[in-house]
Amino acid sequence: MNRFKAAVLLLTTTFFWGVTFTVVKEAVASVDVFVFLAQRFILAFALILPVTMAKGKRLDMRTLRQGCLMGVFLFGSYAFQTVALLYTSASNTAFLTGLNVVMVPVISALMLRQRIPRTVRIAVILSVAGLFLLCGNGTWNLTTGDILAAICALCVSLHLIYTGEFARQSDYYWLTAIQLGVVALLSTAGALVRGKQVFIWYPQLLGTLVVCSLIATVFAFLVQTSMQRFISHTNTALIFCTEPVFAALYAWYAINERLGSYGLAGALLILGGMIVSILPEDAGRRAKGGGTESEISVLDEYRAGE
Repeated sequence: MNRFKAAVLLLTTTFFWGVTFTVVKEAVASVDVFVFLAQRFILAFALILPVTMAKGKRLDMRTLRQGCLMGVFLFGSYAFQTVALLYTSASNTAFLTGLNVVMVPVISALMLRQRIPRTVRIAVILSVAGLFLLCGNGTWNLTTGDILAAICALCVSLHLIYTGEFARQSDYYWLTAIQLGVVALLSTAGALVRGKQVFIWYPQLLGTLVVCSLIATVFAFLVQTSMQRFISHTNTALIFCTEPVFAALYAWYAINERLGSYGLAGALLILGGMIVSILPEDAGRRAKGGGTESEISVLDEYRAGE
């Protein structure tokens, strides 16, 4: 029952993440990108801080440093993703951001100086082929938005890797609150540098801010951490692979955004690469001693994007 509940909650979280691609794309069409991000994360920080103070452990300098580093990468993720939505479709942005599922095991293997698993190499080939079709209709004609979305995927990958490392060392509540606060601070600074006013009321953004702040940020982070106690990393990552699918379906439903034949084929290849990248290594690897138990464990955790 716990595993079923975890799967349902994680799938619900992924659905809301997918929906927000279209919601945010519509929001930033009328409001400055950094103003929107600042308001979203200020609200999210204000919501999670009381919970953290009530349930979190004592805040120390190590947790503060780790939360700040995670916040920098998280800010990069949201900033590049949100700006990308100005220049490319919500579907493209979702699938390109989803490349982090492939990037995480590649980056972590390089960081650990280990060979890149065969499944990951296959996933990279599938993903590159998918990019070729999705973003350029069979030509290498990437738009500015596509490039920004790919950089977003890199930031997401680094954020996931460091989250997996730091969450085992420090209090999760404070790590979450600090990183959300850092994103709020950096977004506010970005808006002010651009000469934009942050604390201004946009009535049309009320619903978007509530969904993005409460559900897609605070709720999503807490669900991911608490529910992964009951479900495997591989199954969690497999559930997260449905995010771009939800994004594409909602974009088609809400704003009639269609991928086209090349785009659909590319999206399917990228989705296939994402799924292949989280498949377990050959069973013979453990039997033949192809790596120590701890090395395999760390790589598996990184592959799942913990």
